[in-house]
Amino acid sequence: MDSSASCPFCHLTLPLTQLQRHANSHLDDEDDNKINPNLASKISFLVGSQIKSDFHKINYGLVLLLRKCLEQERDSSTTTYLSSYVDHFQSVVSEDLGWGCGWRNIQMLSSFVISERSDAKDVLFGGSGFVPDLPSLQRWLEIAWERGFDVVGSAHFNQSIYGSRSWIGATECAALFRSFGLRARVVDFSDKDFENLYLSVPNTVKRNDVTGKRKALQVLGPMDRYLVRKNCDANVGGEICRDLGSGNDVEMAKSDRHQILMDWVRNYFSDETSMIYGHRHVIITKKSPLYFQHDGHSRTIIGIQVKNLKKGIQQYNLLILDPAHETAALERSLKENKGWKKLLKRGVHTLKKPQYQLCYVDTGIATGKELEQLKTIDSTLITF
Repeated sequence: MDSSASCPFCHLTLPLTQLQRHANSHLDDEDDNKINPNLASKISFLVGSQIKSDFHKINYGLVLLLRKCLEQERDSSTTTYLSSYVDHFQSVVSEDLGWGCGWRNIQMLSSFVISERSDAKDVLFGGSGFVPDLPSLQRWLEIAWERGFDVVGSAHFNQSIYGSRSWIGATECAALFRSFGLRARVVDFSDKDFENLYLSVPNTVKRNDVTGKRKALQVLGPMDRYLVRKNCDANVGGEICRDLGSGNDVEMAKSDRHQILMDWVRNYFSDETSMIYGHRHVIITKKSPLYFQHDGHSRTIIGIQVKNLKKGIQQYNLLILDPAHETAALERSLKENKGWKKLLKRGVHTLKKPQYQLCYVDTGIATGKELEQLKTIDSTLITF
């Protein structure tokens, strides 16, 4: 383990022996004691005591094996966009089966950040350079809450989650990454009818049962009602925003509504400024994987396949890693180029929920006022 770590406040790398004193110097400047004076000690202890997650490491890397399989499809009408790196973390019967999918997806996103983002690697988990196990992640989330990230949301858990089997969602994912200065973004996709139901209930500031949180009305889906949200034009992938409640929601036939989510994911991964490798019809991008939340479960989107049909019509397949799958089985199917499509590919017809939520890690590290603003977990709302 490295003998140095990054300050959680200014991200300066220091020897572990100096970290606590340095961090305390930041606490001395805080107004009205909003930060627990023991926080620096907790962080220093966790940096030194956190445990590396034990997981099945795929030989040669999952993305490389998947890329080879995709290139062998030899379909000139299809282009695939993939994140450059990700490790698969499966739920384990003796540890987290039935409740740990959210944590496993955080681990998957963390594996990308640590492998592909040197700036973020230096600050994530105190610069440890590895993905921690679930108990360590739970402690990091508690520290994020104690530092003021997602204060309202943390109140639901009574600021305590270590050792519990509570379900978490995209909001907790965003809070954890943001506490290290990472620009974690949240995007909501919701059936307009459900949004209207929510908006019709005064003072509704509750979360739903997808993440085990309180609720004021029966809502299906993972939408976190603590979020500060903006409404956006769905046909441009959420790039043009306006205030929620402007009355200009995009009208679409119900059979086509989830195409909006697919379009957004395609636009996200196919950003030309993020492409780093292209061979034939498989393109590797610098875009982070997407934490993909819906009613009852969460998974990780690592890419999208785009097939050009006649008359300009495009058909999509999401490429998704599921914590419920066994990593060894996934590795075997990719090496044999047999059965992996059933494990990874998901078409628009499989999207049947009225609400979905994505979380991704944007480029750059926030400091100062921007870091303070990240404490409020906001999102972009796209209705269909």
